[in-house]
Amino acid sequence: MNSQTNTKVSNSEYDELITNSFKNSTAKEKSITSGKIISIENDIVTIDVGLKSEGRVPLSEFSRPGQKSEIDVGDETEVFIENVDNANGETLLSREKAVKQKAWQNLQLSFNENKVVTGIPFNRVKGGMSVDLDGVVAFLPGSQIETRQIIKDTKELLNKPLELMILKMDKYRGNIVVSRKAITENELKEQRSELLKNIKEGSIIEGKVKNITDYGAFIDLGGIDGLVHVTDISWTKINNPSDILELNSTIKVKVLKFDEELSRLSLGIKQLTENPWDTVRDNIKVEDKIFCKVVNLNDNNVNVTIKDSFDGTITLNELSWLKKPPHPSKVVNINDEIEVIVLEIDDEKKRINCSLKRTKDNPWDKLKDNFNINDTLDTEIVNIVDFGIFVKVVDEIDGMVHISDLSWDEKECEKIIKEFSKGDKVKVKILDINAEKERISLGIKHLKNDPIQDYINANPINSKVTGKVINIDEKGLKIELDQEKQIYGYIKKSNLSNDKNENKTDRFALEENIDSVILSVENKSRSLNLSIKELEIRDEKEALSKYGSSASGASLGDILGSVLKK
Repeated sequence: MNSQTNTKVSNSEYDELITNSFKNSTAKEKSITSGKIISIENDIVTIDVGLKSEGRVPLSEFSRPGQKSEIDVGDETEVFIENVDNANGETLLSREKAVKQKAWQNLQLSFNENKVVTGIPFNRVKGGMSVDLDGVVAFLPGSQIETRQIIKDTKELLNKPLELMILKMDKYRGNIVVSRKAITENELKEQRSELLKNIKEGSIIEGKVKNITDYGAFIDLGGIDGLVHVTDISWTKINNPSDILELNSTIKVKVLKFDEELSRLSLGIKQLTENPWDTVRDNIKVEDKIFCKVVNLNDNNVNVTIKDSFDGTITLNELSWLKKPPHPSKVVNINDEIEVIVLEIDDEKKRINCSLKRTKDNPWDKLKDNFNINDTLDTEIVNIVDFGIFVKVVDEIDGMVHISDLSWDEKECEKIIKEFSKGDKVKVKILDINAEKERISLGIKHLKNDPIQDYINANPINSKVTGKVINIDEKGLKIELDQEKQIYGYIKKSNLSNDKNENKTDRFALEENIDSVILSVENKSRSLNLSIKELEIRDEKEALSKYGSSASGASLGDILGSVLKK
């Protein structure tokens, strides 16, 4: 028979056993407690918080936005107990709620005491950025990011710690709004207050170029902004402040004017150096030949900088010896280094007037040495206008062929000029050279003899000629004298006969050949004035001289009758 020993448990020992079995069961639902990580599998973290069952938490709840989780088995961590031993025998835990509850408590304290907090922007959203504040997501509006400079791309702020001020908290809605601007404004107030104590007109201060506009640049002096007007940047004229200043660069400026009431500062950069115009005549003299840099072009002149200290200008007429100078862009380019001659130092306008063309000899002075009147030359058309064409004579001298000098037949001139194009090769004849007026007259029709002049040379004035009637009107007859050379004459009605009763156009017929005398040349219409009347008067005089006189009593009819009989 086996003996059995019955061990009795005292009341005190029983209480101790109960106490030991529930020593960790003090953890309550809806509270934060500490637990130990016992496993990490399949993105699930299992945590022992001392209850009958372990709790499981997603691994993602252990990572901050934009960062990876850094936990290991055996680590202690705080979690929020959602539910203890639910219907499925599970304990529901939340790492995220534990972090947020603790963070909300700290953030509320910072908000109440107006303290600075540190957050990390982790995402860009509409109107601003999402910021992680120790596990709580806050909103940073774009307007609250910065005051001292414009952030062009907020991407550069991502995943970098920022000091922030909490503007608004609503735990019930889970809403927090933060600001970086509030901190910088406080800093600026302090800096501005300190800066204003030391600022006075004439002070030289270091600042940063904050913004550049067409009319100047804004300089951040560390708490207060000042404006450098474009005219106070350089002693020479500049097209745009960005030609000299660079955004965010550090420069020294001089306080020109300070309105303490409005905290408005007018600054200068050029005032840090001596005004070069005070000694301009020590460095530059009229008639000096100097080098300069082209800084600007327009329709009427070229602007240059001389010795990096003086503004200069070259007017259109001083660019080229051409009578009609080309556009400045055809002669020089911006940033070209060119040599000029100083014509005038204008103290009132702070400008030096220069000449480019006078660095070369005046081609008009040597024109007569190389060309003579009646010389011919092969050239090209450089311009065409309503009244003629311009052709190149030498590099900087153009000559003009007037429209009337294109053809001996003026009716053809307008047709001919329309057939020409810029760049066409042409041959011309020099008609006149006037160096004083810088003018050279040319002709194309003069390459051939004037057919009218040739006809007159062969048939001088008062010569008898024969022609064919090709047109009849009330005022007279048009006569064709030479069909091939197109020589025409005209007999006015008053010149049709010496007998006034016979001055009738209807007694003539088209295609009829008639004799007449050349009276004169009509240059404008390029025709000859003819007369039958003059021929009759001449014939009468010859007859009287040869066969009798009026004093003998014989009539012209008698004389002519006897002549006809013979």
